[in-house]
Amino acid sequence: MASSKSLMNILTFTFGTAVGFFVCYLLFSIILEEQVTIQPHILHNDPHDQHSADTDNNQLQGQMDFNADSGQHKDENKNIAEGLYQKVKILCWVMTGPQNLEKKAKHVKATWAQRCNKILFMSSEENKDFPTVGLETKEGRDQLYWKTIKAFQYVYDHYFDDADWFMKADDDTYVILDNLRWLLSKYSPEQPIYFGRRFKPYVKQGYMSGGAGYVLSKEALKRFVTAFKKNKCSHSSSIEDLALGKCMEIINVEAGDSRDTSGKETFHPFIPEHHLIRGYLPKTFWYWNYNYYPAVEGPGCCSDLAVSFHYVDSVTMYHLEYLIYHLRPYGYLYRYNPDLTKNPEEQNQNEALEENQKLKQKISEN
Repeated sequence: MASSKSLMNILTFTFGTAVGFFVCYLLFSIILEEQVTIQPHILHNDPHDQHSADTDNNQLQGQMDFNADSGQHKDENKNIAEGLYQKVKILCWVMTGPQNLEKKAKHVKATWAQRCNKILFMSSEENKDFPTVGLETKEGRDQLYWKTIKAFQYVYDHYFDDADWFMKADDDTYVILDNLRWLLSKYSPEQPIYFGRRFKPYVKQGYMSGGAGYVLSKEALKRFVTAFKKNKCSHSSSIEDLALGKCMEIINVEAGDSRDTSGKETFHPFIPEHHLIRGYLPKTFWYWNYNYYPAVEGPGCCSDLAVSFHYVDSVTMYHLEYLIYHLRPYGYLYRYNPDLTKNPEEQNQNEALEENQKLKQKISEN
């Protein structure tokens, strides 16, 4: 009797233990699976590899019109920006593909692309509804330089006289055109020069990161297209940005310095958080060895007049659109004006004097 009761206890204990292990296994499986699913923006240690953002898990079903409430900004003084829009004409072309029109390109079209003087979407095949220009290439990362060569040739043949500067961007790049115009306004489009996030390996003068986008002057575009007709440059590599950089050096197109007047970078190869948060990018990551100028980690990384960010998914595209063009801190007339004196103390005094003059004039009128 005692032995049968003991056997029953052992069986009960064994069964309970097995059930407990099984429940724990299920719980851990669910938790780990959720962690893998929500892990954002996994970065691979290769500057030319695909990143997790390329899959765009944060897909939106439809695009949004963030300019529907433009009346809220009707009293905003945009004279300088509007003047530069007429003075510094930029044609933007966006590298995309048939598989990305709905999940990426349409969100570019709904946000920053509206501020280009001319916008073109370049794909392997034509789509008259979107629309896209068909370059008659294959899709794939090994085709990026072919698409770039053919896109710039198409722009040169059809739109050369319609713009001063010609920008290439990816369909997961966000560009602040107003800041780019300020940067380019200091240069002549007849100067053989191009700008972007300057990397240093493999090319003596450096080359511009493809993901952060780069912009060619009118003269640079002319030389680039002519170089292929005269066999000065060729499709030497499938690595688009590096191959283009090597060609630019051959044809004596200068790799320009795109940093602002305080030395901060304006073109960025990642989303803001990767640059702004210290420790996000490990020191073993390729990025630290590729920058032409010393890279800064944390808030000092990025200019207040930033031009671009890369690996921007469709949701973040609208986050940036709101934060840059809609959010306003109350009571600020200026934050950073690089065209004024570089001495902050003198700048503050000048602004205070201007405000006092305005206040006195207003009082006398009343």
